[in-house]
Amino acid sequence: MKNKLNILFIEDDEIEVMKLNRTLNSLEHNHSIQEAQDGEMALNILRKKDRLPDIILLDLNMPKMNGIEFLRILKNDETLKYIPTIILTTSSNRRDVLECFKIGISGYIIKPLKYDDYVIKLRSVLEYWSLNELIKA
Repeated sequence: MKNKLNILFIEDDEIEVMKLNRTLNSLEHNHSIQEAQDGEMALNILRKKDRLPDIILLDLNMPKMNGIEFLRILKNDETLKYIPTIILTTSSNRRDVLECFKIGISGYIIKPLKYDDYVIKLRSVLEYWSLNELIKA
């Protein structure tokens, strides 16, 4: 049985936010999404701890605090470190990939250029996490 996901999407590019929302609207499952334009805003949302997300979709290239800096803070917090975090970025830099896995991410997805490929990747990620037993734990 699929679970409805509560997703925190951390992305500073408005076009990427629109693309994600468009993709979510095309899926048959009605996941809820909360948006943050940068890592600082996301930490403020998370530190309230009133409604933690089931998963975080995180861009790496952001102003104020980049995704890797955010990830380090997140994974050092005793409550927040257990939230599955999936990198959704344009960076195919091998150093970024390795650093993110070292810190403790749940996945690393490079944003494809074609929208149809983007939908396929995102649908797969969301289907996996909506079926994953860790979300219920």
